Amino acid sequence: PETVPNDTYFGNLWGMKNTKQFGGVMDADIDATNAWSTETGSSSVVVAVIDTGTDYNHQDLAANMWTNPGEIASNGIDDDGNGYIDDVRGWNFINETNDPMDDHYHGTHVAGTIGAVGNNSTGVAGVCWNVKIMPLKFLSYTGSGYTSDALQAIQYATNMGVDVMNNSWGGGGYSQSLADAINTATNNGILFVAAAGNDAISTPYYPSCYFDSVSVSSTTYSDTL
Repeated sequence: PETVPNDTYFGNLWGMKNTKQFGGVMDADIDATNAWSTETGSSSVVVAVIDTGTDYNHQDLAANMWTNPGEIASNGIDDDGNGYIDDVRGWNFINETNDPMDDHYHGTHVAGTIGAVGNNSTGVAGVCWNVKIMPLKFLSYTGSGYTSDALQAIQYATNMGVDVMNNSWGGGGYSQSLADAINTATNNGILFVAAAGNDAISTPYYPSCYFDSVSVSSTTYSDTL
């Protein structure tokens, strides 16, 4: 059986359910509607979206945004003792503030693919209709950032005990410190997922090529790389 959500633009999501709606190949998708008949997600699962931030006020994301249970908002105190003051929603590693609002768009797009609220007659449906998204911002409004900030974001997510880290970014050479941080995360039972890039090249691409990374490539609605 299939479970099809009533979200307004679900019909456009060929990656979830490909019906050749854009001239693609039937069933060139992730069979999401079959999976949803068994499971649509859980609020106990926390996914750190390490990216440009996330629009945590978005109508299709707000209900699935993570909040730090150990932190009291706006009291100027590091209540949970993790080294970050008032990190209720996550953290901005560019400006070193507690506001990881997206000023680009990419991180919000990624968060929606992962966890837009499903079957709410609004917008789209994420792979997980029910999940908690932790926004960690290290990429700026230009879409660029520093490995050192990415490293801090990974360490933060590891210390906070997330279940999954999503890294839809890449570039730069091999970094031993980044490799070590990813290794520490996976040794703590965290799934580290990274994009293989959009260029279909065979040269190493980081962070997806680190040993402990789950590397995910992109395919088209015609089922080509």
